[in-house]
Amino acid sequence: MTTQKLPVPEVYQGQFGEFTITSGDRLGVIIYRSGLMVAAICFATGSALVLSNPSSNTFYLLTFLYACFSLALGVSLWTIHIYMVELHRILQAFWAIGSIFSIIVALSSSEPLVVTVYTHPLTLLGVGFTFAALTGIYFKEAFCFHRLETKILTPIVPLLLLGHLVGILPIEWEKILLGTWAILFLVFAVRKAVQAIPPDIGDKSVFQYLKEKRSAKI
Repeated sequence: MTTQKLPVPEVYQGQFGEFTITSGDRLGVIIYRSGLMVAAICFATGSALVLSNPSSNTFYLLTFLYACFSLALGVSLWTIHIYMVELHRILQAFWAIGSIFSIIVALSSSEPLVVTVYTHPLTLLGVGFTFAALTGIYFKEAFCFHRLETKILTPIVPLLLLGHLVGILPIEWEKILLGTWAILFLVFAVRKAVQAIPPDIGDKSVFQYLKEKRSAKI
């Protein structure tokens, strides 16, 4: 009887030494991308409903889609690889603040969440933290991979939200920005799904170096 040899993991040369990519690393990337895909689909579906003049019953569906979007985004933020731990924690904190505030608004208002946020722009000062976390992902992807869609998305999100908050954007411009955001978010998620996995894991020797540096300080 012959024994089957296990494949030898590929060794990569990092900035601070050699490293290998484990099955756990790959699973983390798959979960990160799956979260982005679910978030993008929920956001695009919700945006399409909003842009098609939804009925009152549809607004409750939008609340459900937003909840799925937020949960999926949280999963992605948990598994994303970012060298700067502080930045990673800030984005996670932003998501948590936005999620908690969204729950508070949804429970305290007699109107559906989307209607409340739209008609009371000041709620974006809390709910908007969720989208600030999403913008952080766009910025990270634009910086690391120079993706055109994320370079466009990074300014679009704050432009639309802040523009609505202070009331300077005409409704037609808001629709255009929302539609563009939804389409490019889907493009981004699809392109991530077919991208090679190792680049999303990054240089593990840098993570190890930073970890040892933090331990030395402690």
